[in-house]
Amino acid sequence: MRVSVDLCLVPLGVGVSLGPSIALCQQVIKASGLDHQLGPNGTAVEGEWDDVFACIKACHERLHQEGVQRIHATLRVNTRIDRVQSFRDKVDSVNRLMP
Repeated sequence: MRVSVDLCLVPLGVGVSLGPSIALCQQVIKASGLDHQLGPNGTAVEGEWDDVFACIKACHERLHQEGVQRIHATLRVNTRIDRVQSFRDKVDSVNRLMP
């Protein structure tokens, strides 16, 4: 089953700047080959369910390997079985409605 996820990982105890940890997670996501797009407050990731959730697990593992002791993650998960629709399709659909 295909899934689209909005992923927000917040490493705790790493100081005010989250950028270095987010960059590490972006490397993991890119290496996964999944379609993704970094946003200002999270990353959209989509693909097959098992692949997406394996990628999320790999992000956690990578940050823990780098010494992050605790990670708070927020996920919004979307599945649809009546047709194939990417997160980019959804954004384009709304943009077409804008004056």
